[in-house]
Amino acid sequence: MATTPPTPPEMPPNPPGSGDSVVLERKTLKVEPPKMYQVVLLNDDFTPMEFVVLVLQEFFNKDRETATQIMLKIHLEGRGVCGVFTRDVATTKVDQVLQAAHQNGHPLQCLSEPVE
Repeated sequence: MATTPPTPPEMPPNPPGSGDSVVLERKTLKVEPPKMYQVVLLNDDFTPMEFVVLVLQEFFNKDRETATQIMLKIHLEGRGVCGVFTRDVATTKVDQVLQAAHQNGHPLQCLSEPVE
């Protein structure tokens, strides 16, 4: 097993501190906040109101009174906003609600849409 000594790195033609060095200016990046999405529950004539309240409490951390108010809005207006989240979180919430509805045999529909 032959080993060779490491070769020293080559020196740049203009070492730091010489008159020909280049200085890069630091640019500040403008970072925009992420686009937000609202999670919406849609009304149907088959899903029990109590199940909708349970979904709002479990997946959206609403207290019983707020969940009941949102459920009534969904029932009367046909749809109701459950919360506003980033895209990934909103998609996860929609998937959780749809899976819970399917497991319990309810046709509850949930979707996310961009906040305008």
